[in-house]
Amino acid sequence: MAYQLTDFCADARAALKAKPLGFALDDIAHHLTRLLGNEAFVRETFRDETPAGKTELYHDAETDFYVYAHVQAPGKTGAPHSHGASWAVYGNAAGFTEMTEYQRVNPENDEQVVLKKSDFYALHPGQTRGYGPGIIHSTGHPHKAWVVRVTGTDLDVLPRYHFKRSRDKVLEEA
Repeated sequence: MAYQLTDFCADARAALKAKPLGFALDDIAHHLTRLLGNEAFVRETFRDETPAGKTELYHDAETDFYVYAHVQAPGKTGAPHSHGASWAVYGNAAGFTEMTEYQRVNPENDEQVVLKKSDFYALHPGQTRGYGPGIIHSTGHPHKAWVVRVTGTDLDVLPRYHFKRSRDKVLEEA
């Protein structure tokens, strides 16, 4: 039988309860890769006509993680951000996501944040990646993409870093 959303959620819960976060994120990313390999799950979760936006697929009340399906519109780019004290695992079901990671290069007590790009890569269908607490990154979708994102809590209510172009600065690579 194919690996299902219920299998993924049970495995993610078990990893979060049994392992330190870094190892749990690796396990969750591995299990998400398995879930994205289930073509029936992808067909049931995403449709060509589904508008851009996110849908909650699951919330685990015991460990507080969420599983979301995102339809990303072509040309959508996100500003650098972190997930605060929480974490996220991203996985692509279709299309690709350009991921850029950043490092803060000035003291945390400075009002203006200065970021330096530290990594750039793409997540293609079936690929996943975990981002621990405080990791600053941004996403880009040159083309329509279907993404599954797993988060450690409801990020909409959590204090976290959001890049503000009027205040902050990204150092361009030389």
